[in-house]
Amino acid sequence: MASFTPSPADVADIGVTGMAVMGSNLARNLARNGFKVAIHNRSVGKTEKVIADHGGDGEFYPSESMADFVASLQKPRVAIIMVKAGGPTDAVIDELAGLMETGDIIVDAGNALFTDTRRREAALR
Repeated sequence: MASFTPSPADVADIGVTGMAVMGSNLARNLARNGFKVAIHNRSVGKTEKVIADHGGDGEFYPSESMADFVASLQKPRVAIIMVKAGGPTDAVIDELAGLMETGDIIVDAGNALFTDTRRREAALR
């Protein structure tokens, strides 16, 4: 996959990072319901598999890097995280936070411990 430089017409409505079973199915559901969906996974092969197996479900914008993923989102950006709870979630939030702007939204849709969620929310304020 090449680096993504979007034109105003080529931006996704929403993004999902984490293309395991739950993340890929959430992205597919969003795409089937008319949303343009940016997708990303740390392991590029999982992103490529979603496109190969389900690219016809709707409009997807695959990205190899988190920077390209964020660049492919319309502002204000909405990124949904579907990765393992704990350290992996912290790592993704930290990376996203460095690329996003005030007013952008990060949704941790994983199975996080509520105290972790509170800590993350406080850190992002």
